[in-house]
Amino acid sequence: MTDTAAGTPPRVGPAARVVLHELSVRRDRDEWIVGRMATRTFVALPSAGARAVRLLSEGLSVARTQERLRADTGEEFDIADFVADLAALGFVARIDDRPLPDPAPPCASLPWLRPRHVRFALHPVLPVAVAVLTAAAVVTLLLRPGLLPGYRALLWSPHGSVVLLSGAAAGWTLLLAHELAHLVTARAAGVPGRMRLGTRLQFLVMQTDISGIELAPRRHRLTAYLAGIALNLSVASVLVQVLAVTDPASTAHQLSAAALLLALMPLPFQLMVFTRTDVYFVLQDLTGCRDLYGDGLAYARYRYRRALRTLRRGARTAGAGEDDPSARLPRHERRAVRVYSVVLVVGTAACLAFMAAVTLPLDIALLARAVRGLAPGNTPAGYADSAAVLVTLGGVNVLWLVTKWRDHRSRRRAETVARRGT
Repeated sequence: MTDTAAGTPPRVGPAARVVLHELSVRRDRDEWIVGRMATRTFVALPSAGARAVRLLSEGLSVARTQERLRADTGEEFDIADFVADLAALGFVARIDDRPLPDPAPPCASLPWLRPRHVRFALHPVLPVAVAVLTAAAVVTLLLRPGLLPGYRALLWSPHGSVVLLSGAAAGWTLLLAHELAHLVTARAAGVPGRMRLGTRLQFLVMQTDISGIELAPRRHRLTAYLAGIALNLSVASVLVQVLAVTDPASTAHQLSAAALLLALMPLPFQLMVFTRTDVYFVLQDLTGCRDLYGDGLAYARYRYRRALRTLRRGARTAGAGEDDPSARLPRHERRAVRVYSVVLVVGTAACLAFMAAVTLPLDIALLARAVRGLAPGNTPAGYADSAAVLVTLGGVNVLWLVTKWRDHRSRRRAETVARRGT
């Protein structure tokens, strides 16, 4: 059993030589992003840290690496501690002749899909094609504004259960296609990616973990982040053209109108950046922030606790206590984090208020009506309609609860492991 088998840091002597796993390195402003694609783990390092990684990978000993860095920078570095940190990240394969434990990498969705199969997803022509398709749809709607359907287009059947079931099937199909677009684009960049259910406040969502895309060039990163939105826009644009050539009284026209609304409905949600949507990741990348949500949440909590101290003790002692967590960030990140913290607090409060005032009462009313519909004396069609509502709406809420509990347990396990390792 090695030194790290029980979670303790490995012993690293001055003469030790380190064998690193295959790592990718990318410069990002004044820092370097270093990561291991196999485990989708990455870290931001200063120039000296990236230089140390290169020297260690060339086979230099810990002592020799420390000497080279001292000669290059005039500063003293503790390379032994640095190697221990790299080992904790899973970047170190061996120290001398001691192999370090290497946990199995996270499972990837569609592992048979290789980058060469989907290389087209990163072709520069593809965004141009999406833009042309979207522009053609916009022009069509400007010339024929009556083609844009209203919300009643979703009520294409007199049976509520049919509307609910067909809408759920079409909506989840589009959602799966949206996430597949992220997965395919990330896979083309060499990132494994994994799709799974998740929660964002009161929303049950499908999400794709494409950790590791941070190591790709910016064009590839932004393409992966925006791939889902591009797919929704493309589907909606095609449906606009279908509406333009079909008879408004036909079933094909009615179904296309309903599908068009379902394709467009997720797009406003993407602007809710306080729930870490696709647009959030674009914003995080463009602002150069490492963890816009985490840092924004920490700053909002700091301001909240400071406001409480002001109310309790008075303004004179408001500055006493904990330090501003944003102060340790670079200036460009600090500004972005402080602005985002306002968006985070206001958006979250508004979203939860809407849930309490509208969504939750509506769900309760629909479920209560469905339960009453199962009482004796109803028609067979009425029983079927009530049962479909209970299965669909109740199933979604149960799935949300199960997913929320699973994510909560995963976070608790990760926190437990982190505490044991310290």
